[in-house]
Amino acid sequence: MRACQLLASVDQSAHQTRDWARQRQWHVLQAGFEQGQQFLATWHAWRQDPHAPDRLFYTVITSQMPNAAALLAAAEGDTAMHTLAAQLVPLWRGLLPGMHRLVLDEGRVQLSLWLGPLDKTLRELDVPADSIVLTEPVFGSCEATGTDTPPSPTSTRLQTLQALSRLCRQGTRLALAASSAGDGPSTAEWQQCGFSLTPTEPAIIAAQYAPAWTVRNRLRQSTAPADRRVLVVGAGLSGSAVAHSLARRGWQVTVLDRANSVGAGASGLPAGLTAPHVSPDDSVLSRITRAGVRATLQRAKPLLQNGTDWALTGVLEHRVEGKRSLPTGEAWPAAGHDWSSPASADQIRAAGLADTSPALWHGLAGWIRPRQLVAAQLQTPGVQVMWGQTVARLHRVSAGDGRWEALDNAGHCIAQASLVVFAGGYDTLHLLNSLIDEGDQPPVPLNPLRGQISFGLRPDLPSELQARLPPFPVNGHGSFISGVPTPDGQPGWFIGSTFERNCTQAPVRTEDHAANQQRLATLLPDLGQAMAPQFAHGQVQGWAGLRCTLPDRLPAVGPVNPSRWPGVWMSAGMGARGISMAVLCGELTAAWLDNEPLPLAPSLAKHLAASRFQK
Repeated sequence: MRACQLLASVDQSAHQTRDWARQRQWHVLQAGFEQGQQFLATWHAWRQDPHAPDRLFYTVITSQMPNAAALLAAAEGDTAMHTLAAQLVPLWRGLLPGMHRLVLDEGRVQLSLWLGPLDKTLRELDVPADSIVLTEPVFGSCEATGTDTPPSPTSTRLQTLQALSRLCRQGTRLALAASSAGDGPSTAEWQQCGFSLTPTEPAIIAAQYAPAWTVRNRLRQSTAPADRRVLVVGAGLSGSAVAHSLARRGWQVTVLDRANSVGAGASGLPAGLTAPHVSPDDSVLSRITRAGVRATLQRAKPLLQNGTDWALTGVLEHRVEGKRSLPTGEAWPAAGHDWSSPASADQIRAAGLADTSPALWHGLAGWIRPRQLVAAQLQTPGVQVMWGQTVARLHRVSAGDGRWEALDNAGHCIAQASLVVFAGGYDTLHLLNSLIDEGDQPPVPLNPLRGQISFGLRPDLPSELQARLPPFPVNGHGSFISGVPTPDGQPGWFIGSTFERNCTQAPVRTEDHAANQQRLATLLPDLGQAMAPQFAHGQVQGWAGLRCTLPDRLPAVGPVNPSRWPGVWMSAGMGARGISMAVLCGELTAAWLDNEPLPLAPSLAKHLAASRFQK
């Protein structure tokens, strides 16, 4: 059956009754992916409909690894479908088991691809679908279609239908091809789960969720302010990412920052990396970081100038002292090697390391100039930045009003809104402390982390030394990056950073240049020796910034304590991974507020919740 035929049956919203007309968002859930025809048809219909919702969320659950070549082949002969498929295929990398968020059409179309068993994934999803499409047999025998993806033997057809009904709202439409129904539910079972079968052509089974009883909704339900205005305190990586994500969803965002321009704090880092974290057990940190890197790379591509502001160069990780390693065997399938794999002999030699050096190659990684990303995100329509504003504390206007005032040191109101997001790095701790009584513990235990990098101009190096610089960044004991423009625009080299805990100031220190020289000597021994004169002759410059961390090494995102301070949220605690985490945390903030499908599996997102520190 052609995908568009099934689409027309299930989604009369798009093609007939226009249920999705002028909606803020629309969520389609599909079990099975075929070769993407159903998604491409829906995406195309959304593009063509002037009354389509502002944002289209499309969730696919499949146990079959998608094939990029087959996706393009399936779209041959249809110019519109092939054009869309060609936009999707470049994102088709690193698709390990689990959930992946692929961003299209400037973020207005978001495909959540879940690779795993249907029954387990249905239990994890936490927002309703507006329409459901079943393109693989989920209820019984798969002999009719010849697919090799039978439903989980642990689920009966009634249990599967109940799991689908949990993800429905009143009026959700569901359809499947009769040839894929297998041993499908009986009419009584459809009715038992709240569905009314609707007349359609014989090849299609269609139903609408219309239970005769009041449904007790246990799905995620956030109540956002009616006026959709928000204050974001902090205009760095975290604050600008939150501002961009909310503004793209129609929020009016006011950003407050005590500096007078972009990049005055830790986000002024001249150059940094976005790269995956690896661990033998593929830990929570590793999985979240990969999601963050993917989100960052997808954000950078449309906003930044490739080769000047960012580049997907790949990163070589020198496993100094054998630190960190990949999962082995089936725990790290072929898709994992798109992310990280043992470095080749050629890559090791290109970095200037000895042939026997233990190293990993991260293919989905590269360098970014954070200040440029911050500036681009703050230019999003709907974002207003008020520079030179020091927020001393937050004040609740009244219990019944719901608004918060941001006050300066003199107690004057700078701005007010019903929703405030703290995203000012370590300054966030001061604002959190302004909410509590003296002597109380802060609700989120942020700790300061000072870092200094050393850098110089590439043209100042002897030509033979320039030729020895690695053609890609190298990390593993700090990081070394070359060829990236310095703050004055000339190509430079960068080494660092230092890690100094419990330091609340960030001056540039001569002794930290010596520490970074030692880092370079450990990371790239031959290059470190050759560049020693640059440090000895004072030809290096420095930059230092103050970041903040949390005890579990993960950011804190979302409401701080909704019962005590309703409307106070945060996105902070990125530590040394701000480039890799900030965009993901901004999207997570927006998704929670607007009840969207999350950009991260809910089982992972809970590890980032700011409220996790509440006792």
